[in-house]
Amino acid sequence: QVQLVESGGGLVQAGGSLRLSCSASGRAISGDPMAWFRQAPGKQRELVAAISNGDITNPADSVKGRFTISRDNTKNAVYLQMNSLQPEDTAVYYCAARTWYSTFTIYTLQSDYDYWGQGTQVTVSS
Repeated sequence: QVQLVESGGGLVQAGGSLRLSCSASGRAISGDPMAWFRQAPGKQRELVAAISNGDITNPADSVKGRFTISRDNTKNAVYLQMNSLQPEDTAVYYCAARTWYSTFTIYTLQSDYDYWGQGTQVTVSS
């Protein structure tokens, strides 16, 4: 069983930055595929960025060059650094983990992930 807790969300002006954290407990996630998804009001949940076993990353086209996913194995955590935030980035951001996998495979679907956090709100004002 894996518990995921997100933090770091908040209100920021357009052009600003935030760093989201996802702390895991119950399992060492150092080799697990992880991802950040987001869901805006009235919209489907979508992938923001994923990181594979082996730390290959796959940011969505909408955030490429602005957002970076990374992990710190010593802290059993995954991060999402978000720069140049825009109002369209406003959403609840969720951390997700997959506990079985093929090496170096990046998983991009919600159904690929076994465990989810409760989400953290990010609001970007114009």
